[in-house]
Amino acid sequence: MDTAPLERLDSFPYRHRVADLMTAPIVAVPATATVAEAARTMIERHVSSVAVLDDDGRLQGIVTEHDVMRTVVRDPAHPALGVAEIMGTPVHGIDADALVYRALARMARLGVRHLPVIDEAGRPLGMLTARSLLKQRASLALTLGDEIDHAADAATLRTAFAKLPALAAALRQEDVAAVQVSAVIAGVTRDVTARAGELAQAAMRELGRGEAPARWCLLVLGSAGRGETLLTPDQDNALIHDGSDTVDSWFAAFAEKLNSLLDAAGVPFCKGGVMASNATFRRSLDGWCSEIDSWIDRPQPDAMLNVDIFYDFAPVLGERSLAHALRNHAVAAAAKSPMFLRLLAAASERGDGAFDLLGRLRTENGRSDLKLRGLFPVVAGARAIALAWKSAATSTDSRLAESAAKGALPPDTAADLTAARAAIVEAILDQQLADVAAGLAPSTRVDPKRLKRAGLRRLRKALAVAGETPERVREALTNRSLERTP
Repeated sequence: MDTAPLERLDSFPYRHRVADLMTAPIVAVPATATVAEAARTMIERHVSSVAVLDDDGRLQGIVTEHDVMRTVVRDPAHPALGVAEIMGTPVHGIDADALVYRALARMARLGVRHLPVIDEAGRPLGMLTARSLLKQRASLALTLGDEIDHAADAATLRTAFAKLPALAAALRQEDVAAVQVSAVIAGVTRDVTARAGELAQAAMRELGRGEAPARWCLLVLGSAGRGETLLTPDQDNALIHDGSDTVDSWFAAFAEKLNSLLDAAGVPFCKGGVMASNATFRRSLDGWCSEIDSWIDRPQPDAMLNVDIFYDFAPVLGERSLAHALRNHAVAAAAKSPMFLRLLAAASERGDGAFDLLGRLRTENGRSDLKLRGLFPVVAGARAIALAWKSAATSTDSRLAESAAKGALPPDTAADLTAARAAIVEAILDQQLADVAAGLAPSTRVDPKRLKRAGLRRLRKALAVAGETPERVREALTNRSLERTP
């Protein structure tokens, strides 16, 4: 595999998100507007395009200054035409939290200079333009996203996905923070999952099964949903649709193909069965809402691990409005149940702690599992606090920030937990890269001896902060209970 292009990259597109560069709010005109009105709006607002919205505020198309010029050149009377007659459609959008490299690759592939930024419900938040990205060109490494988008089969997808360690190493060499690199890994994992979904759809057509019998959305759960994946991926996915039980056979067959494609592409089957091919993780919207209500009404401690990662879900393919409706229900339901929240919070207390009675790092065969003893308490604690305070955020850092903004945590506590997670992720990722370079399988177990003195001090401090997470979670939930007391 030629990894040279990955070693010559400009790291900016991998460190910044679309939201940092988009023009917001989006400039729009109704579908009833004329070309002349669209042109006037662009001139007055100093923009090179306008979005065309329907009565519900959803994107119908885009009209650019080039569209207007071509229209006028064809016939000076054409400005009286309606924008619906010249607008570009279908509209290809991108999420606000997507990394810039994905936007660059998508615009290059589609040959467009304007890319709407959309929310989970499919409504426009802003516009990303070639002009705003002009100075953010990167090397051939950006082709990774396009390779995934164009992968024709599992083997091609596997070749692209296999470049992740080289990409992660190149980013770390450019001093890109480990948490940002993990966000890139998660983004690529999401993209691979989405492409596998598209290939599974094509396979269903080839088998004569036709199109899906109902609207649907493919979700990734766990670390990929949070945007916090490291170099030990496995499949955590689910499916939601708006059909009845009678349509499940199509989705069951689709999910089997999806999960098999992902495994062949280098994203292994989930050992715990958290995959859309498992009927437990494939339901209608009503079915999911009923399942969530059963978690809340009759919480079972043994089942909370899968419930935990479910709450990290992110849509990657299909009708995102279904995911939006599911998240609204899931967050509202969780916030109503103190018992459910306490069980979620208990997840932050798992494990025997990072230090032994003498204050030494606990190790087995010279290594310490920093996911179990460091990351897990912070991630689980942030999730429980955020849900208690009705936050729909999915990333750990966003959950901590929103919890602090809502008064659930002191700002300095949220900052300490955020810094602790960053230090632990750095230790794990750098160990994984060293292991890959040595021909070893990456894991979340770190050899403390490979850290320099300053790095070891930073890690010990981070683990100490992580160890205090259960107490911080209990305080936050108590504050929430007191707030609700009449």
